[in-house]
Parts: sequence; structure tokens; C-alpha cells
Amino acid sequence: MTFPDSKFPDISAFATAYFEQCKMAQASVDVGRLKAAFALLEKAYVRGAVVYVCGNGGSAGISNHLVCDHSKSGQMDTYLRPKVVSLATNMEMITAIANDISYDEIFIYQLKTLAEPGDVLLTSSSSGDSENVVRAATWARDNGVEVIAFTGFDGGRTSRLATVHLHVEGDNYGVVEDAHQSLMHILAQYLRQSRMSESVIAAHKF
Repeated sequence: MTFPDSKFPDISAFATAYFEQCKMAQASVDVGRLKAAFALLEKAYVRGAVVYVCGNGGSAGISNHLVCDHSKSGQMDTYLRPKVVSLATNMEMITAIANDISYDEIFIYQLKTLAEPGDVLLTSSSSGDSENVVRAATWARDNGVEVIAFTGFDGGRTSRLATVHLHVEGDNYGVVEDAHQSLMHILAQYLRQSRMSESVIAAHKF
């Protein structure tokens, strides 16, 4: 069965069911793996390594949002200077690669150009099986770049390529992406507050 598997009589009933699906999806996240993902990101930010992020569609939006919350918000009231680059944001580069080479190469081409051993790649893919994401994760794994993979559904191929696999149990794209967005926020906000004093935390909005 998938959600939804039948027609709902009105939007309030659908919203109630949708929120319940979101709750179950978020509860399915392995907190041990979440700790491992945070440790990878924190170490990268502290040593000045670059974190690259990528995804398609709504996951591209999450990738771009992650740049804002980790790089900008991660510096507020802390001594960190997180370096984060979204491979889904430069439309000129993306369309040139897609047109001249292949859409499957849009992330790996940029990664080959920019990434160095010790950097980190964070992929966001509900299916975990988008070819351009899989190729980027494969190259990263083979070239000294750690991989954090956000997935849903059955995890796809990126689940087997990741250093840390953060899987969300869900089979609805919106529900999975909502959970991935929450993971992005959790990692960003915990990073920030872990570097702040109690008095500063209490005096600021997150």
C-alpha cells in the first residue's frame, strides 16, 4: 500500500492523514545514524572542508535551503565558517552540462571540478536512485569524499554508497521531502546551538 491509496472526502481528512504519515516518517529516522551524520558535518566545518549538496526537483530545493541554513545560520553566534556549495543552483552550468554531455552528469561534473579528498557530499533523493545523484555519490566514495545520503522509499542505490545513510520510511514524495527538510533543519540548528552558551541560546530565535 502507498499513501494515498484511496480518494479522501475533503481536504481536512487528507491533511490529518498526511500529518500522521509525516509523524511516522520522522519517527523512523535512526538517531544513531543522525549522530554519525552530524559528526561528519561538524568535523568538515571545523577543519574548513567543503560540504557539497545535490538533489533533483524538491530535493534540489532542500539542497539550496541547506546552503542557507548551514552556511549562514551556522555562523551566527558561533566561531564556525561552514563552507557549503549546492550543485543544484548554478542553472547556467547545469544546463550546459545537460545539453552538451548528459543530464546524468550534472552533479558529478561539478564535483570532479571542485571537490577535494576530505570534503563531504550530502545527497537528497527520495528514491535514492536518481542516476545523476548515484553517479555523484559513486565518484565521491571512490575519491576520498564522504557521503551522507538522505533517502526514502527503499533507499535505492545511494543507500549502498553512503558513508552514512539517513533513511526515512515513506512512499510519498511530499512526506519524504518534508522529513528530509526537517533533518536539514535539525542538523543546522543543532550545529549552531552546540557552539552557543545557554544565555545566548535563550536570548535568540532559531
